[in-house]
Amino acid sequence: MLHVRQGKYHVVIHELHKKYGPVVRIGPNVLDLDIPELVKTIYNIKSEYLKTEFYHGSSAKNNGKIIYNLFSECSPKLHAQQKRPISKHYSMTGVLPLEPHIDDMISYLCQRLEEKFIDGSNRTRTCDLGEWIAYYTWDVVGNATFSQPLGYLEHGCDFDNTLRIANVAMDYFSLVGQMPILDHLLDKNPIYRIGPPSFGTVANISIQHLMDRLQNKDTHYHDPSKPDFLDKFIEAKEKFPDVVDDSQIISYLMINMIAGADTTGGTINAALYFSLKHPHVWERLRTEIPAYDHTPGNTVVSYKSTRQFPYLDAVVRESLRCHPGVAMLLERYVPEGGLALPDGSVVPAGSIIGMNPYIVGRNTSVWGEDAEEFRPERWLRDEKRETEDAFQERLLSMNKADLAFGGGSRICIGKHLGLLEVYKVIATLVSRYDIQLVHPEKDWMTHNSFFLRQTGIEVKITRRS
Repeated sequence: MLHVRQGKYHVVIHELHKKYGPVVRIGPNVLDLDIPELVKTIYNIKSEYLKTEFYHGSSAKNNGKIIYNLFSECSPKLHAQQKRPISKHYSMTGVLPLEPHIDDMISYLCQRLEEKFIDGSNRTRTCDLGEWIAYYTWDVVGNATFSQPLGYLEHGCDFDNTLRIANVAMDYFSLVGQMPILDHLLDKNPIYRIGPPSFGTVANISIQHLMDRLQNKDTHYHDPSKPDFLDKFIEAKEKFPDVVDDSQIISYLMINMIAGADTTGGTINAALYFSLKHPHVWERLRTEIPAYDHTPGNTVVSYKSTRQFPYLDAVVRESLRCHPGVAMLLERYVPEGGLALPDGSVVPAGSIIGMNPYIVGRNTSVWGEDAEEFRPERWLRDEKRETEDAFQERLLSMNKADLAFGGGSRICIGKHLGLLEVYKVIATLVSRYDIQLVHPEKDWMTHNSFFLRQTGIEVKITRRS
């Protein structure tokens, strides 16, 4: 728990795997595995390996009853009931109609960066890029969910303290997850709630927007021709009245906001930071992505256009490998019959096992001896040394070991929305600006609270010629 509290859990576990091998016992009944060939066994669509109580800490309590959400619900049956009414809206086909909402926020991000750090007397100011990416991702979530940004780009700060509270809440979640009984003594205490800071602001925003939509009080900013997630959730309530009520809609809205902003922001930060730390990577991105041509209506790079940039894709995938949004054990219970390990030993049923995306992403049997290095080229074919068949075989091996978004039936429902935001904003920033780290010799700082967050990405920004 000390290592979790210090935010260095992933670093400590990685060192333990280096010392003891692919199986590390981190609790009386808990094994951390670094065995890529078992990824598809443990995280499969059959849901045989059930989630543990670790995840319950992200649930809410309402009128004395614990309300489980898409993330915290451990029952495969109940999780499927919650997911079924809305799952189609999170496919890539489902999220592409939301692209105009994302475009609006990327355009506004560029406007605010230029006002604050590029134009006039501000052109020499240092930009904390990580902070502004956080403002962008939270505002995107608001715009895509309610058709209204939350206001962080406009204010240029965490004006309502929600971002700080979100970090503290994740600190709590990751800590009590190591001993779930603590959550029942603190947040879920039946007599008196002791803590932690809650997502009350997010809940209030969700409730208010739902009420305004149902009462037609949001017509001054909500355009029915540009549907948002709230439209889709209300539609789900009409089609699945036995499953989706107003409380369930609020749960959907809150998951969108809490889980959708920080992980996406972390991926964007990682891609930009690692590219800037490796100048040849940044230069190759600039070569691949054309400079902004100032054509009216062409402010933001379309998602369709980003799919024509293979090196950008490689940078994003390598960033997700080196710095995944989640960097703690994805716990599961071993089902009846146990789990056979490659060395012939068997983990008994009822044991807790799992893998950590950060650890598996550094497995040398999959990623090579340079697994610790940021090298986007590993996702591309080496045309001088590698046949197409050999590359496809290597790519398949990497894809099978990829846990950046989880896996199986519990894979992150917001994966496609997050990637849509990531590719578009990185391509747009590269097309419009020259960005340099103020202190390229310094490393950023990271803190692991299940979500792996970062600080210290200070840059200078100028317009790209």
